[in-house]
Amino acid sequence: MFRFFSQPSSYQFIVIKYIIKFNSRNINKINYFYGTFIRSLRWKSESRSDREMGRAGGGCIVPVDDGSDDGVSLTKKTPGPRSWLQLDASGQEMNMETDKYVIMNRVQIHARDFRIIDPFLSYPSKILSRERAIVLNLEHIKAIITAEEVLILNPLDENVIPVVEQLRRRLPPGNGEESSPNNAESADEDENPFELRALEVILEAICSHLNARSTELETAVYTALDMLTLKITHRNLDKLRKLKSQLTRLTSRVQKVKDELHDLLDDDHLMCTLYLSRKLAGRSARFTHSGDANLSVHPPKSTSKTLKASRGNTLPADKLSEDYDIHALEMLLEAYFSQIDNTVNKLAAVGDYIDSTEDYLNIQLDNRRNKLYQLDLFFTAGVISLAIYAVPTAFFGMNFDFTWSLDGYGYTFKWIVVVSGIIAAVVFMFIVGYARYKGLFGAWTNS
Repeated sequence: MFRFFSQPSSYQFIVIKYIIKFNSRNINKINYFYGTFIRSLRWKSESRSDREMGRAGGGCIVPVDDGSDDGVSLTKKTPGPRSWLQLDASGQEMNMETDKYVIMNRVQIHARDFRIIDPFLSYPSKILSRERAIVLNLEHIKAIITAEEVLILNPLDENVIPVVEQLRRRLPPGNGEESSPNNAESADEDENPFELRALEVILEAICSHLNARSTELETAVYTALDMLTLKITHRNLDKLRKLKSQLTRLTSRVQKVKDELHDLLDDDHLMCTLYLSRKLAGRSARFTHSGDANLSVHPPKSTSKTLKASRGNTLPADKLSEDYDIHALEMLLEAYFSQIDNTVNKLAAVGDYIDSTEDYLNIQLDNRRNKLYQLDLFFTAGVISLAIYAVPTAFFGMNFDFTWSLDGYGYTFKWIVVVSGIIAAVVFMFIVGYARYKGLFGAWTNS
């Protein structure tokens, strides 16, 4: 029918008149057919004009949807400004809402180095040493340390606030505390460069955070294992499964921080590059001696020389080892390496305790399973004995006529029943005795 109306001609008007004449009562059908006819005429005229336009211009007109109806944009949204906290060596601080490119120009690092602290990307813990900055991505702390200042990302985060408080308290030299023998350690910290003091505060915060998490998880695991040992239920098993998965994730995170510290301790050249103040002083002395004191405020271009220079100090490794005393930094890293190693050992001990408890539960379940097998064997022996006892009684219980039952020998059936019972008992005792002799039956105790 639609094909009929899609090709308008003169005889279609006759058909419409015929429909109107014999179907005057169905007004909806008339409107439908008439509307279809008009739309077919309009479609024919529009398609003809479009084809003529395509032949003339060599193309066709395609409507473009601007996406204003659904509100979905195909362009990728770039991340906006982020919250940063700046802490300098004098104790001054400033909150900033700035873009990452401003931070890159400020500390003169490349985009590939800034990518490890990008909150939109998932990167493991990492410590990068560059020409003028140290880039840190340790768990929830994402910071950039220079010789004069520390830049911390998302300072209002609940896990970052304690770190910020420690930086405010310990970074400014001579913060007005009274001198006493107990402050000798604080005096030694003030002798260290600014970047090492900031690095020490962050490492201490990370080690304390991971140690606290491991202690909480250890307590929860021991409680769950004790409950599971008392009673094996689906709820206790599911709780232990979740705690074990948390233990695995926490162990991998702590192990990553330990590996980073281990890599730093194994590379003397990398530890030398962490002394940003010494590198800055040496670079200023060289530029003063050469008469060139103009430094670029823009990040270095991506050439081969600048890429090599941005990965560390431009001095050779032996020269750095001779000029820089890394003993203080090495002691600092070894102290926190020992602390993080203790955390790893604690988590490993918790994992071993979980495995030992699982082995104990498996042994307990195997013991119960063996008892069920013993009980099944005991009942099987009883069923066989009863079958032996039931065969004669079933045979003589049939509706047959026996001559001895009519001649006064009715007591004979009693002897048959008694003898059958004795034989069944002997067979049962023989099966149980043979099973005990072979060790299939153990001690029937609750232990």
